[in-house]
Amino acid sequence: MLDLAICNELLSEDGLNLREQAALARDLGYAGLEVAPFTLGPDPDLIGSDDAAKIRAEIEAEGVQVTGLHWLLTHVPDVSIIDPERQETAQEILIGLAELCAALGGRVLVHGSPPSRVRPNGIPEEALIARLAAFFAPIAERCGDLGLTYCIEPLAESETIHTVAEGAALVDAVGHPAFLTMIDCSAAGQTEPPVADLIRAWAPTGKLGHIHANDSNRGAPGMGDDPFCDIVRALVETGWPHPLGVEPFRTLIDARITATTAIATLRACERACA
Repeated sequence: MLDLAICNELLSEDGLNLREQAALARDLGYAGLEVAPFTLGPDPDLIGSDDAAKIRAEIEAEGVQVTGLHWLLTHVPDVSIIDPERQETAQEILIGLAELCAALGGRVLVHGSPPSRVRPNGIPEEALIARLAAFFAPIAERCGDLGLTYCIEPLAESETIHTVAEGAALVDAVGHPAFLTMIDCSAAGQTEPPVADLIRAWAPTGKLGHIHANDSNRGAPGMGDDPFCDIVRALVETGWPHPLGVEPFRTLIDARITATTAIATLRACERACA
């Protein structure tokens, strides 16, 4: 059975505090929360070890765990991973978030954050990859020290790293085992469907560190027409070993029903594969 984590920002937006989020995740059958750092406060990268330990204890007391972090730079929309004048601040924040992730007991950091990665005009692809590789190298090094995986997320909305192949090229350029790419089913479903074929092609390469389950209409699994039974079958066939992060961007009535719909859909797809 696949381990499933619910991304917590939708629950937070419905007014649930961390303990309530964790309790809801547990009651629905999720293994954990994938946390958007901005839900923890205005400067999550500056959260100290004592406060991180309290957050972790509050979540784990409800029988679930933090699986990782995503939406890493939402709280600092003006930083950039490409613009040399804004890279240093971004790098410092991301290393701080890696340390927070480790303190919370997480495994993975997912770099989506489209505003941080808008491609400047006139930069050739080779130069872009080299600049990104230099930016991520110390972050990958720190993540390796902490036992974490850092994933660059191919995004349909972004001009930088559109496809899994482009993400894999950056993985090769960084050249550190703690730096991988991933598949976001919503973005990949818009950019390079079918997602199941992407999973079958890329999971065996070892270059995928995470998968987000969401429909190409930006809802949860079960809120659209994407073939999640095929996606789940591909995950089962390839022996996917990590928690699957459920990341809807909109609700079906409310966050609780959205999270319920997602896990019910994915479990039904698992049963169909048995």
